Amino acid sequence: MAAPTSPAMRLWIGKANAGNSIILLQGDITHEKADAIVNAANSELLPGGGVCGAIHRAGGPGIAEECRRLREERGPVPPGGAVATGAGNLSAKYVIHAVGPMWAGGNSGEPEALTSCYRESIRIAAELKLKSIAFPAISTGIFGYPLRDAAEVAVDAVADALAATDGMVAKFVVFDQKAFDAFSNVLNMLAGSRQYTLDRWQI
Repeated sequence: MAAPTSPAMRLWIGKANAGNSIILLQGDITHEKADAIVNAANSELLPGGGVCGAIHRAGGPGIAEECRRLREERGPVPPGGAVATGAGNLSAKYVIHAVGPMWAGGNSGEPEALTSCYRESIRIAAELKLKSIAFPAISTGIFGYPLRDAAEVAVDAVADALAATDGMVAKFVVFDQKAFDAFSNVLNMLAGSRQYTLDRWQI
């Protein structure tokens, strides 16, 4: 993982000893140690650019082959949906392919679909009895979702979904300083509004 230029952040969901938390890091998600890595996928589950392409390259062709079989069995995954495959050469156990919405101004169900991406990913992770999951900033690349708006949806959705789990850690692993700042601002706001505990530390 590339060395972060900002301190990492952890938001404890509920009491700090409950084990549920959100961690914000700046780096390369393909190098992150987590039970599941979330891919910002397209509906056809095809290797693409950005995070999707990086995950497929790092994980190897086995991931694309599993995606092909899933696509043949169930058809395209709609925006807001998610499916799991093995993780190939990645250190994770699974890749969860979450299909984010394409930004069309914000009044075409984009927030609801983006919320569903995160909730469905955590639901799948819980069903698989996983304890950690790493997310990119879904839909903020070529899908065009404004970064600040996407961060608000992502953090709120993950915090709510984690509250229904037992001891799960969700990581946001973002690539650049702009994304880190957007997510850290939202974490600070959420901590203040819900009285969660927010820590910062250098790694």
